[in-house]
Amino acid sequence: MIESVVLTVTDMKCAGCESNITGKLEALPGVISVQASSKNDEISIEYDDGQTGLDTIKDTINGAGFKVK
Repeated sequence: MIESVVLTVTDMKCAGCESNITGKLEALPGVISVQASSKNDEISIEYDDGQTGLDTIKDTINGAGFKVK
C-alpha cells in the first residue's frame, strides 16, 4: 500500500543537506517521492510499504547525519 508521511528532521541547514537526504531516500526501494525542506525542518515521503518501511526510512535519515524527531 502507498503511504505518505511527514517527518520532522533536525540538522538540515541548506539546499545541499536537502539534496543529500533526498538522494539517499530516493535510493531506497519503494520510495516514490521525497520533498525535503530545511526551512521547515520537514521531509515529506511517499513510499510503498510493501517494499520499505518507516523504520528503514528513519534509519536512513539518521545514518546520513540528521535526526528524526
